[in-house]
Amino acid sequence: MEPELSAESESVMSPSRFDARITADPGSAWPAEPHRYRLVASRACPFASRAVVSRRLLGLEDAISLAVVDPIQDDRGWSFALGPDGRDPVLGYRHLSEAYLAADADYDGGFSVPALVDVDTRRLVTNDFDRMTLDLATQWTALARPGAPDLYPEPLRAEIDELNEHVFHDVNAGVYEAGMATTQEAYSRAYDALFARLDALEERLRTRRYLVGDTITEADIRLFTSLVRFDVVYHGHFRCNRSKLTEMPALWAYARDLFQTPGFGDTVDFDHIKRHYHIVLDENNPHHIVPGGPDLSGWLTPHGREGLGGRPFGDGTPPGPPPGSEAVPPRGRAA
Repeated sequence: MEPELSAESESVMSPSRFDARITADPGSAWPAEPHRYRLVASRACPFASRAVVSRRLLGLEDAISLAVVDPIQDDRGWSFALGPDGRDPVLGYRHLSEAYLAADADYDGGFSVPALVDVDTRRLVTNDFDRMTLDLATQWTALARPGAPDLYPEPLRAEIDELNEHVFHDVNAGVYEAGMATTQEAYSRAYDALFARLDALEERLRTRRYLVGDTITEADIRLFTSLVRFDVVYHGHFRCNRSKLTEMPALWAYARDLFQTPGFGDTVDFDHIKRHYHIVLDENNPHHIVPGGPDLSGWLTPHGREGLGGRPFGDGTPPGPPPGSEAVPPRGRAA
């Protein structure tokens, strides 16, 4: 595999180099404080999208600002080319790499998203995508919106953690292992594990609305961000082509249910996803041709999952509309 081909594949393959935790303890090195941190994310990257969804569901938009990078990386990695004058208006940087090097001038690794950057010092605090969303759900509760859901309920954490581990290896990372395989053996191993796991999830979701318990949890967020990319890029571009998501009835209905839930689909930018995967991954698509399909209108069709019960937000409420500056442009939305 060639992890340098993609920032998110690198974060899959390597442990997070910057793994400081932002916690509720006011005496910690990095306390959870409003307006102190900026979340840098790509709407193309499934691992960054986890943090974007969690932030929306928890209503942390006022506490943690958001910077969306350009989906097309240049030779310095993720850039703030979408910002005024090609700079992030808060950090003043042109590239996320500048925040990494401000934290460690000798750092010579990849510059992955998601990243939480300290606004005052403009230094990267953490790029630990695995821990980041768990901490958003547990360490930022004092700053969450009224009615925010419990995305990591304590009685279910062991089950959520176990399921997340399987989904990470076989699905979240598995699609990359298949798509970037350089031998038939490696590809076949990842392909078989991926569809074995999807088959197990299909069976699990036939009789339950959500993966763990009767509300949305961290487990649903982690699976959703891979499923929403499946037919758009993984099925063809990564050769994960035994079945499309639309051909797996329970998973397809489950994914549509979440997509139509506030906080999920309103963070998805299909234009960013398609352009990133098909242009940045040179070895898979040397001519940088972005396909016209698939038809995205199905994401808005009825899913029928309400009959399984469940309460999406438990005793809480859905988030309101995204701030205008964070709304996905029409070009990137499902038709």
